[in-house]
Amino acid sequence: MPPIRETRMNEPESPPPAGPTPTLRTHYLALLAPLILTHALQSASGLLDGFWLGHLLGVRGIATAASFFPVFFLLLSLIIGLGAGATILAGQAWGARNAAQVRRVGATAFVAALGVGLAVAMIGVWCTPWLMQTLGTPTDILPTAIRYARAMLLVMPCVFVTWAGLSLSRGTGDALSPMWSLLAAAIVGAVSTPLLVAGTSLGVAGVAVSVLVAQITALTVLIRRWRRNCHPLAIGAGWQDYKPSAVIAKRMVRIGLPATMQMLAMALAEIVLLGLVNRHGSTATAAYGAATQILSWVQFPAMSLGIAAAIFSAHAIGAGRRERLPAIVNMGLRLNAVVTALFVVAAHVLAPFVLRVFLEPGPALDLSVAIVRTIAWSVLLLGWSNVLVGAMRARGVALVPALLSLTAIIGIELPVAAVLEARFGLAGVFWACPAAFLAMLVLHGLYYCHKEKKDGLSRQHGIALGATGDRAPSA
Repeated sequence: MPPIRETRMNEPESPPPAGPTPTLRTHYLALLAPLILTHALQSASGLLDGFWLGHLLGVRGIATAASFFPVFFLLLSLIIGLGAGATILAGQAWGARNAAQVRRVGATAFVAALGVGLAVAMIGVWCTPWLMQTLGTPTDILPTAIRYARAMLLVMPCVFVTWAGLSLSRGTGDALSPMWSLLAAAIVGAVSTPLLVAGTSLGVAGVAVSVLVAQITALTVLIRRWRRNCHPLAIGAGWQDYKPSAVIAKRMVRIGLPATMQMLAMALAEIVLLGLVNRHGSTATAAYGAATQILSWVQFPAMSLGIAAAIFSAHAIGAGRRERLPAIVNMGLRLNAVVTALFVVAAHVLAPFVLRVFLEPGPALDLSVAIVRTIAWSVLLLGWSNVLVGAMRARGVALVPALLSLTAIIGIELPVAAVLEARFGLAGVFWACPAAFLAMLVLHGLYYCHKEKKDGLSRQHGIALGATGDRAPSA
């Protein structure tokens, strides 16, 4: 990744280098590949921790970790919201070629991440016993669950700071550094988790220590790559610009809070759907749990394309090239139709074989395959919606898209699940997800077209939505 120049947007630029200009498609794919691999590494790390807990501590170990999951999802929502704001603002500063602003965004993000992480750790540790009891943790694992939850909450400051660094790096268009950082973290975690869980007196709390070591490793690799690439966030020249800004913090919250709200609504919907599935017995629950493992991988390109669209849109806005936004969105939509479709086809074909890792041949396996094939195709709809939302979020339009997502989740997905279950039984529950994704796409598409028309972007010559030109934005 070439270093950013220490210039402002209104300063003259040096002549572009000789040779062909990379296309927007090339930039998208160069960013998309490491983003997808990063999601895969994060998922694989979680699966490995679960494997070691089950293998070394048995059912009690898995149950202990599962009891903390609702709290973890809440914390994940906060992290994703903070990361979304940091990515957009860093992207805008990067597009403006303003290295000092990149550092100010970085300082603000790191301070905010550390502050929120410390608050979560202090408050969480104090109220952990009450929290785990409120969640209905079984009494036979309650002491172990409290110990595990406290240990996990204590490492949250490091987790939040590392996530902020990864988000900032992506915002500047550098997705390789986060990928290598998380690869190093995954390797360290794969080695340290079994050693700490089985080889020390920590027991299940050893997972938290392993997470801490892995996060420190990821942050160290990230900082070293920044220094090697002369990244403006690297410690060195311009260090005086690392000053947190209240104005930047407010903008970060305005962008990140809606993303957090959307994550929480998705968690609520997942809990309700799981409750409906649980009413049909343990076979249905096992089938649904295994299917979600496959579906989470199918969603990687859909999520990554949304992030990529937000990053490129932020770069264009920072560079004062808003006329490039429709072309950026158009390319994201087209790539989703190819890349995500490949993942969907793979899920349809490979589901009967891959699901054997989790389930023995029988009714549960057959039901799990049916669930995957019912939901997987609709991830295409989610990917298109994510591209639109990412582009709007980069323009500072975050609240309305989030509210539209909430409308689709609460107003469409949950009622449809209840109605179809009453009419068709268990099979009807799973059609609620495609219904929600379709509603999201329609709502987000209509709002995007409204904003595009209002801002006059659709009238820009040669770059209307659907235009064939795909040159990269000069951002």
